[in-house]
Amino acid sequence: MTTIETVLNKHDNGLGFFTCNHHQNQIWKGLLDCVSFEKSAIKDKLLTSDKPCYIIKIAGRIGATNDGYLAPADNGSSGQAELLISLPPLRLQQLGDPSFLAAYGVKYAYMTGAMAGGIASEEMVIALGKEKILSSFGAGGLLPERLETAINTIQEALPNGPYAFNLIHSPNEPAIERRAVDLYLKYGVRTVEASAFLDLTANIVYYRVAGLRLNAANQIDIRNKVIAKVSRREVATKFLQPAPERILKELLEQGLITELQANLARQVPMADDITVEADSGGHTDNRPLVCLLPSIVALRDEIQRQYNYSVPIRVGVAGGIGTPEAALAGFMMGAAYIMTGSINQSCVESGACEHTKKLLAQAEMADMTMAPAADMFEMGVKLQVLKRGTMFPMRAQKLYELYRTYDSIEQIPAAEKDKLEKQIFRKSIAEVWEGAAAYLSQKNPEKLGKAVNNPKLKMAVIFRWYLGLSSRWSSSGEKGREVDYQIWCGPAMGGFNDWVRGSYLSEYDQRHVVDVADQIMKGTAFLYRSHSLKMQGLQMPAYYSQYQPIPSTLEK
Repeated sequence: MTTIETVLNKHDNGLGFFTCNHHQNQIWKGLLDCVSFEKSAIKDKLLTSDKPCYIIKIAGRIGATNDGYLAPADNGSSGQAELLISLPPLRLQQLGDPSFLAAYGVKYAYMTGAMAGGIASEEMVIALGKEKILSSFGAGGLLPERLETAINTIQEALPNGPYAFNLIHSPNEPAIERRAVDLYLKYGVRTVEASAFLDLTANIVYYRVAGLRLNAANQIDIRNKVIAKVSRREVATKFLQPAPERILKELLEQGLITELQANLARQVPMADDITVEADSGGHTDNRPLVCLLPSIVALRDEIQRQYNYSVPIRVGVAGGIGTPEAALAGFMMGAAYIMTGSINQSCVESGACEHTKKLLAQAEMADMTMAPAADMFEMGVKLQVLKRGTMFPMRAQKLYELYRTYDSIEQIPAAEKDKLEKQIFRKSIAEVWEGAAAYLSQKNPEKLGKAVNNPKLKMAVIFRWYLGLSSRWSSSGEKGREVDYQIWCGPAMGGFNDWVRGSYLSEYDQRHVVDVADQIMKGTAFLYRSHSLKMQGLQMPAYYSQYQPIPSTLEK
């Protein structure tokens, strides 16, 4: 028989209990004085996730306690207190896959993703690493000298980790990938976050395979870990499988790997972890989390059955993770770990400038749009950026439309060229080309040679001058260029701002990456317990399922 018991007394905490043929074979024993009936006190019991939580009914009143203990029911008698529901302790380390914690030496199944141009800065990686939280340095777009400095700084501060470095796919400039890989191998960087890859390259395979060896027990030791961020099944498949034979052969012929390493590579996947990237900032396919994550998890399981790896590949989730609700959704769908991105850009340790952080702290979920990407401009690839407070998205789209319409700068009508020079470039097209050519002569002379003889490519190089600098202006705080700031951002930023509104984290200068990580994980645990109670029959108002950031005791 189904019944609903509602509390109507001086302790009107709104709790009721819905039960279907409820039979209790355990009872709660403890001091009745430790049972709380007042709303805020009950919520405190739920928040204390490292202790058990018992929902008790005493004389028609429903309350909660973290104290006492369970015992077998004695002849069906429950005594003064009737046990309705019991929840075991929930440590934050229980969320996600424990093997992720062991593999990287971290305390949470939580990491922060790389934001290019050093936005995911040394300060961010070090602050999180010191608290045993994995963070990926934003190496994309940085010169080798700058990247080398970052490696030295982070390794000095975190000699035993954890930390990761980004390796972003550069299809138009493969030498950039190679220089980064050479530095990672030179300095023994043991974890790389591979992002924006459309296909496997010799560079990522070289990094992975160069770290393979046999240990004393004659088992394969994978020293160079790869966390691959993907949003498509076809790309995920490449990282879930062993390295392609053609690339292994190429690396062998170049003397970059040994025969033993090539043989070992045929027995291990290209990645240890796959981060499923849903609707995110920067490069994104805008995929919905609830569709994409189950699909990639199923693909992982299928490939695991085929290859039977000794250590199955973990699948985590990124994109849209900016609140405890989003984090819980990821974990409940089977994510081994969660990765945050956009929300960290508004934090104190971010490499973004103060103006950018202010804009991000005011952003709402509808304040994002897609705009042409600098690194894959000619291919029509877009990335997600903030549109509120900046004209970059509109101006970048205008450049792409001109690129598609005309075959050279010379073909563009005079009126349009005048607008380019006055409104977007703020200098003559000749000056822009001179600056772009000077940069390419030092960094990519081969591409410069092609652009000189290819009017269409030359136009792309000129347009990419603006696209490339706009993101740097956002980091450096270029005065007078605020309306041109390119700010990579996804809807998670708006969700985060909604969540923290009215709390101490509403101000950007109070946001610290470690604190944000702690609050999201604590909130996730709280929500899990709250929903567990509901699923076991406890009827409760929304108040008991609302978690707002509580000031941290961490030193800033």
